[in-house]
Amino acid sequence: MSGFSFSTWASRIPTIKAAFNFNEAELGTILFALPIGSLMGLPISGWLVSKFNSRIPLAVGYGLNTISLTLIGFATNTVSLVAAVILFAFTTRIFNISVNTQAITLQKQYDRKIIGSFHGFWSTGGIAGIAFSTFMLALNISLQTHFIIVGAVALIITCYAFQFLLKGDRSEKGNKIVLSKPDPYILYLGLVVFFSAICEGGMFDWSGIYFQEVIKVKIFTYGYLIFMTFMALSRFISDLLIEKIGMPSSYIMSAIFIVSGISMAIIFPYFWTAMIGFSLVGFGTAAVVPMSYALAGASKKYSPGMAISIIATYAITGMLLGPPLIGYLAHAFNLRVSFVVFGICGLMLVPITQLFFRYRDSIERSIS
Repeated sequence: MSGFSFSTWASRIPTIKAAFNFNEAELGTILFALPIGSLMGLPISGWLVSKFNSRIPLAVGYGLNTISLTLIGFATNTVSLVAAVILFAFTTRIFNISVNTQAITLQKQYDRKIIGSFHGFWSTGGIAGIAFSTFMLALNISLQTHFIIVGAVALIITCYAFQFLLKGDRSEKGNKIVLSKPDPYILYLGLVVFFSAICEGGMFDWSGIYFQEVIKVKIFTYGYLIFMTFMALSRFISDLLIEKIGMPSSYIMSAIFIVSGISMAIIFPYFWTAMIGFSLVGFGTAAVVPMSYALAGASKKYSPGMAISIIATYAITGMLLGPPLIGYLAHAFNLRVSFVVFGICGLMLVPITQLFFRYRDSIERSIS
């Protein structure tokens, strides 16, 4: 339902852009509200998962998230829109830190990797959300009605799911941020997530605009839908793939898919080539965050919840810079040129992950 709700918001960004008559630069400025709200939620979410069992902030955060989604649909001016988007991002961050803490705790009870599957279900929810948005657009259903339906269903499912969440997972140590020289282990993972977040967040926010204004199709959700479909597919097979080729090779493969996919969409701005390109980007970005969160959960310095909270700070910074940067570059040049940023970010995954694994291996050798 989290993926469903988020894709509901992201897939209707072109509708909001048209309703408020924003240009690309103005929309980029409005999208600043997302990372601002997330940054506000980061210290609070880290404190909540260290103070309580993660099921409490998980359920409360997502319950409030469904309400904030509905408020976005009823925004009548720029101020109320920004306020609703900030609340949406704030509650999303609290939920995300909590649910990933639950996932890592559960992973420790399994010999095989299962983290990627959880992210796969998020992406599957995203696909369903985009499909439902496409259906709403085809029927000319208003934004308000659309968001009310999604918010109400999500709230009901949240209440039902609460009884099945893990209990007693609060960590007794590693819950405080140590203000000293940055831990290279966390720093490298943070940079990986930072560049991935620029790419992933930018695709969430701008894929619909790209298909609407560059590819020029009436149903602008196609690009976002194919992106999320291949992201889900990749995440469901990522656990198996990682066991076969290992995480270092998986990161490199992700970079290759991102760079080749975005290059295809930029060089050949036609419907089918863009669809193939967006699918490659979705396949490439999918495994980066699950792998990075799983590695962060193995930190010797911090508890899983706190490590994820720190890593998420880098991700939010990427989302803070990415979508607005695309908007400003698109306004100054054009949208195709601005998408080059995603290719650069994909390329950066290669050297940073190589540095991370060298550092991790050196630490393990020194311990043994």
